[in-house]
Amino acid sequence: MGAGAGLGQKKRLGRSFFARDGITVARELLGKILVHESSLGEIRGVITEVESYMGETDKGAHTYGGRRTKRTEPMYHAGGTSYVYLIYGMYSCMNIAAMKKDVPQAVLLRSVVPADEESRRRMLALRLEELNERQAKKGGNPYNEGNCPASLKKHLADGPGKLCIAMGITRADNDVDMVKSKSFYVTEGFEPSRILAGKRIGIDYAEEAVDFRKQQRICRVADYYRMMHHMGDFSPVRFDVVAVDKEQVTWIKDAFYYVARQA
Repeated sequence: MGAGAGLGQKKRLGRSFFARDGITVARELLGKILVHESSLGEIRGVITEVESYMGETDKGAHTYGGRRTKRTEPMYHAGGTSYVYLIYGMYSCMNIAAMKKDVPQAVLLRSVVPADEESRRRMLALRLEELNERQAKKGGNPYNEGNCPASLKKHLADGPGKLCIAMGITRADNDVDMVKSKSFYVTEGFEPSRILAGKRIGIDYAEEAVDFRKQQRICRVADYYRMMHHMGDFSPVRFDVVAVDKEQVTWIKDAFYYVARQA
C-alpha cells in the first residue's frame, strides 16, 4: 500500500469529540486524519496545524458580537459541522464547528500532510490542476509532476487555501455534518509527542485576542496539559504538531519535523 500503510483506516470521530470547547477540540484534532472524497477519489490528510475561534466574545471570530448571518450559520450548528468560507473571493478555508448548537465556536484547519502515497498523488494532481488554470490565464505552459515547482511538492497543503485545494474542498462542502457524512469526516490518527502553541495568524485587528500566550512554547504532551491548566483553558491559540514518536510512519515523520522548522 505504500509508506503510509501504518495509518490505515481508523475509527471515525463522533459527536462527543466535537461537542467540547474550541480550545480542546483544536488541540485534540492534531494528529487526526481528515478524509474527503474528491473528484479524484478519497484523500486522507493528517492534521498538523489548527487555530481555535471561541465565538461571540472572541474578536478574531466571524461570530464576534453575535454576528449570526447566512455565512456564519454553520458555526452555530452542532459540533462537527463543516464551515467553509472564501477569502479574497477565491480561496476556501476549512473549519469545523465545536461545542453544541447555538454556541458558535470553531477550529480552522491550517495544514495537513498526506496520510498515504495515494493521497499524496491526488493532492499533487489537484494542486497542479489549480496551478495550470492560472497558467492558462497567463498564457503560460502547463506543469506536470515532473516539471512543477519544487515548492509546490514541498508545500502541498500547509496553509488554509492550499489545504482546501489539495483535498478538493470547496464551498459545496460547507455546512456538512461530518459526524454523519460518508464522504467528509475525521478519523482517529495518533497522539503527537510534542506540540507548539503560538499566536493566531492574520488577525491583528483582534487586538488582545490575537495572542493570549504571548510567547511560543514547545513542550511534551504531558507538560503541555499542565501548562494549559495554569494558563487557563479558554485562550484562543494556534497549535502545530512539531514531532511524532519514533515508531510512527517514516512517510509523515519528516513532514512533521518540517512544520517544526517553519514555525
